[in-house]
Amino acid sequence: MTQSKRGVTVVVHRDGALTSRSLRFSQRFLVGAAVAATVFLLGLAAMFFFYGPIVRAATSVPGLKRDIARLEEDNAQVHALASALDDAEARYNQLREMIGANIIREPAGFASTTPVARPIQARPPGVAPLFEAGASSPSHWPLDEPGYVTRGQVGADTRDEAHPGIDVAVPIGSPVRATGGGTVLEAGSDPETYGLFVLLEHPNGYQSMYGHLSRLTVVAGGFVSAGEVIGLSGNSGRSSAPHLHFEIRRDGRSLDPMTLVQEEVR
Repeated sequence: MTQSKRGVTVVVHRDGALTSRSLRFSQRFLVGAAVAATVFLLGLAAMFFFYGPIVRAATSVPGLKRDIARLEEDNAQVHALASALDDAEARYNQLREMIGANIIREPAGFASTTPVARPIQARPPGVAPLFEAGASSPSHWPLDEPGYVTRGQVGADTRDEAHPGIDVAVPIGSPVRATGGGTVLEAGSDPETYGLFVLLEHPNGYQSMYGHLSRLTVVAGGFVSAGEVIGLSGNSGRSSAPHLHFEIRRDGRSLDPMTLVQEEVR
């Protein structure tokens, strides 16, 4: 007795028809069809997985081209602006040469060999002088401009960074005056800290120091009277904004300037 092969028979009967049709599919055919369908679906999924990003990237190419064109246009504008700035700087340097802005050197560079006339101070008759003559202890505010003390004295025995003087915010170019009469011990540059600075020696062991200047008007070894302009305020050295660093020392120890001098109205 022979065993019939397994399979699937599909009977098709149309409405109203007297006969039916039978379609028989073998098990091997059905397995092959299932495998083929699975392979097709897997291939379709792989195509979407691998080629999907490529298709999305291809669709974004026009937008990338527009962005590149815009960046190239901005780059061209930047180059044009840089060229205009270079041209303006060149014209500015030419103008400085024409008006002689570079003819006069800094006073600190030539005052040691060129005699400088003593300053003349005029006042109405009967009005007492603002500043005493000769050597004197620190007692005068060093600025004419109204200033704002942005940082006070901080001792070395605290957790904060030591700050031996006070910082007074004033515009660049403000006259800086000697707080008292004395000898110029040092007048030069300290790029790491105080920039352009002046150190004065006064009687009774006092010293006064003025830092972050933009210009010096005295030289080491000279004598200055109280109230004499020793430089112009600036932003040189380790400084984040225009200000004057003002110190007073006695016998090598820093004192709080606010305990010795007060802002004056002149």
